[in-house]
Amino acid sequence: MDITAIDHIELLVEDVDEAAVHLRDGFGFALAGRTAGRGTRGRESVLLWQDEITLLLTSAAGADHRAAGYVRRHGTGVGVIGLRVDDAEAAYTAAVARGAVPVAPPEQVGRDGAGVVFASVLGFGDVEHRFVSRDDPSGPFASFIDEVGCGRAGGGLLTEVDHFAVCVPAGTLDETVRRYRDVFGLDLIFEERILVGSQAMDSKVVQSASGRLTLTILEPDTTRDPGQIDAFLDAHGGAGIQHVAFRTEDITTAVRKSAESGVRFLSTPSAYYDSLTSRLGPIGVGVEELRELNVLADRDHAGVMLQIFTESRHPRGTLFYELIDRRGARTFGSNNIQALYEAVERQRAAGPAVLD
Repeated sequence: MDITAIDHIELLVEDVDEAAVHLRDGFGFALAGRTAGRGTRGRESVLLWQDEITLLLTSAAGADHRAAGYVRRHGTGVGVIGLRVDDAEAAYTAAVARGAVPVAPPEQVGRDGAGVVFASVLGFGDVEHRFVSRDDPSGPFASFIDEVGCGRAGGGLLTEVDHFAVCVPAGTLDETVRRYRDVFGLDLIFEERILVGSQAMDSKVVQSASGRLTLTILEPDTTRDPGQIDAFLDAHGGAGIQHVAFRTEDITTAVRKSAESGVRFLSTPSAYYDSLTSRLGPIGVGVEELRELNVLADRDHAGVMLQIFTESRHPRGTLFYELIDRRGARTFGSNNIQALYEAVERQRAAGPAVLD
């Protein structure tokens, strides 16, 4: 199957309006619509847009909706990754034939000339993949959303989804990767073992042929001391998405504006920046500005990347976000993994951020 884009991400949340305000004010998303009629299909949903990113925030309007059980088991998290394909019905049929667990059969939810077909299969844990095909890619999201017509203006803080970081239980990494290769046609593009003190984890990255869907899949090494991956799996109640990485074309501006709006980012020890220039050479942004903002830097064979991670603002200390500014770099900041790991450990020790 040809995955041409991340069509949307559906976040399952306890309070859809509170979640929408945080993403709108903190990261520059625009309100694009909400469910047509209170409690439509047992749900309350808000649609947010920013450039090529579409977020659907959903909370349960009744105990029977899937969001109610998801939030009870996991807290706020990514419940669905919507995958744009040319033919959602064909993609669904092919995935099920290859062993995917069916969740929702093909359903058309659009009008004439703007038809939309959704069909879902299980990915990992309680995360679904929803195949989406659209007669008009620039048309309405779906008939159950009343849109406000704000359009997809560029020039915001964020541009597109870069990748998802997925935590899976020990012993399931290889099987998860195999399933993504066999069922969804993704390729294994990178793998590494990460050691931080007495802790360790293994990571494998799978990516669609288009490059539009990238999953960094992480598994803890349970023969060593427990760390942040173990903590996520315990708090989340099994496999799930630890963080979503959003691409930005100007990370320093994005961090400043988000921080001014109340977003809290993980801190980095000042000593990290002392050897940055000697390690990486010129990176296009002053070291002191990076130090001030806690932005991490790395370089691969193709260029430089700048990245930063938010604190988790959820009581379980689970889902958080990454901002990444790729200036030619194509990989995932291997040299920054230890800095991220240590920063998350510091937040774990301090306890999760308090919801505003």
